[in-house]
Amino acid sequence: MRTKSVYKIPKGKILKISLDYNEKTNIINDLNISGDFFAYPEESIELIENELKNTVMENDIIFKKIESIVNNYKIQFIGLDLEGITKGIMMCKK
Repeated sequence: MRTKSVYKIPKGKILKISLDYNEKTNIINDLNISGDFFAYPEESIELIENELKNTVMENDIIFKKIESIVNNYKIQFIGLDLEGITKGIMMCKK
């Protein structure tokens, strides 16, 4: 199922998520993250998108996986945070 969400991060920027997931298995097939925030290094968002493929769509699992990616690759955000990305992704779940 292909779904989208737009989320205004509290005290932050706009986050847009386009997500394809399997409703039966609750697994992410494909993910696109965009918005008016900044991430460093530049390839960080693409890295997060790729790492989240085949991940179960459960709040704690998504948050911990993003947190691990951010820590491992020393990703920095301006106008975005881990909670915001997680919430934006979970808003796509029907």
